[in-house]
Amino acid sequence: MGKIEEKLEGMGIEIPTVTPSQGNYVSAVKMGNALHLCGHIPMTKDGLLKGKLGSTYTVEQGYESAKACAINILATLKSELGTLDRVKQVVKVVGFVACTDDFEQQPAVINGASDFFVEVFGEKGRHARSAVGTNSLPLGIATEVECIIEFE
Repeated sequence: MGKIEEKLEGMGIEIPTVTPSQGNYVSAVKMGNALHLCGHIPMTKDGLLKGKLGSTYTVEQGYESAKACAINILATLKSELGTLDRVKQVVKVVGFVACTDDFEQQPAVINGASDFFVEVFGEKGRHARSAVGTNSLPLGIATEVECIIEFE
């Protein structure tokens, strides 16, 4: 077990099993020393986190949904790299938030993923980011997060 996996265990975070792609795409594409990851959804052991910010979901619930997406990203990274200790830098995060037209706190929601990456990887977890609002996301989910990771 690598250092990052041990840290996650100490945080009480269990890395889930990777779920196979549900369409004509792959979860990650390697380009040199970078991994471009597809959008990850907020699947938890209790099921999908479904909701819409500004109506059925609070910012706090959205934050937890984005964090769940980030945890699922770690599962893909571990599957692709063998160990999370190979992560050199979280380069870019793009977060999508299902929300009402008047909802303006997308960055606060996607902080759930950003804060988690920094908590896990320290300075290697700091990244460039976009937080985008949309009227709906697949399966009625509240958030979706994708990223680019540099690895060793």
